[in-house]
Amino acid sequence: MAVPEPDAPTTAPTTAQSRAKDHSPWNWLLFVPIVVPLIPAFFNGDAPRIFGFPRYYWLQLTWILLGVSTTTFVYQMTKKRRVR
Repeated sequence: MAVPEPDAPTTAPTTAQSRAKDHSPWNWLLFVPIVVPLIPAFFNGDAPRIFGFPRYYWLQLTWILLGVSTTTFVYQMTKKRRVR
């Protein structure tokens, strides 16, 4: 016995459509945490050391904080305001 397939919806939800059409210039800031850690000049050296850790290790933590703060900032600037 074959089970009939449910009808597929003809339109996507409005939230997916609004996200797909978000062309905010703030989104360009999301390239910062991707490109900045790729610059080799930041890692070319041992000094300065912070708490005995070479530059490479504490820069890794800095890149994580840069990514989180940039993503949070872009989200806050691009989210839709609720109308009451």
